[in-house]
Amino acid sequence: MALFGSFDENIKLLEREFEVTIINRGPDVKISGDPEASALAARAIEGLMAYVNRGEPITEQTIGYISSMVRDGTDDRIEALAADCVCISSKGRPVKAKTLGQRAYIDAILSNTVVFGIGPAGTGKTYLAVALAVKAFRAHEINRIILTRPAVEAGEKLGFLPGDMQNKVDPYLRPLYDALFDMLGAENFQKYLERGNIEVAPLAYMRGRTLDDSFIILDEAQNTTPEQMKMFLTRLGVNSKAVITGDITQIDLPDKHKSGLKEATKVLKGIEDIGIVTLSQKDVVRHRLVQEIVKAYEKFEQEGKRR
Repeated sequence: MALFGSFDENIKLLEREFEVTIINRGPDVKISGDPEASALAARAIEGLMAYVNRGEPITEQTIGYISSMVRDGTDDRIEALAADCVCISSKGRPVKAKTLGQRAYIDAILSNTVVFGIGPAGTGKTYLAVALAVKAFRAHEINRIILTRPAVEAGEKLGFLPGDMQNKVDPYLRPLYDALFDMLGAENFQKYLERGNIEVAPLAYMRGRTLDDSFIILDEAQNTTPEQMKMFLTRLGVNSKAVITGDITQIDLPDKHKSGLKEATKVLKGIEDIGIVTLSQKDVVRHRLVQEIVKAYEKFEQEGKRR
């Protein structure tokens, strides 16, 4: 049941992935179709069995990802997907890496002081960084979690929003609030916020500060200027860790401005204790359509460059 799903729904997904016919009779599975496709489907089933044996549930997204690993010849690394839990959410759900890219991203954060996580929407860049920040906070490795992002408008105007400055910037910080709510629960989040253990603020508020004993996350970093990025990176204090996330295909800066994220990854490449991880559309863990949308846009942009 765990492997094939209710009413053999997982078998149907595998048949669609490899264009084969799969028949399950008792302990035997028969795969018929193109010999090469049948061999790939057999490897995918073996990979899914290894995944199930580690106690992991199989979803449509899991089948799609493991199928792509089989095609790429990386299915020998499937057990790395069922790695240790990063953090337990407020609802008791374990947070784990769902792709090899996410596994590399988590390992980079654990082993470096500064990490750049670059990739398209839905790859878990911010969510996993927040999970690791909460883990470090619960283990008393740090005293504060600081989340920040540049308040750059993406077609909307801050001035048109009602309320004071905090009310105006809250919509920009909402994704960070959502991740913290999921990890800590609304009550604990509010308690730590009032105590100053958690700080969520626009990037402009970071100027002139030194951040000790902190886990700092800069989200939407593609919308920083080179000056803002340098300012942020030089805030790092004693016993602190910084994670910078962004998607260089979604830059909302005016045309004349360079992206601080793009420049920083070139300037800081090769420096010890700084990790740079690039996630791809294969690491998208939102709805299956998000992966298709990202892939379609990448194809469209590549064709535009060729023309």
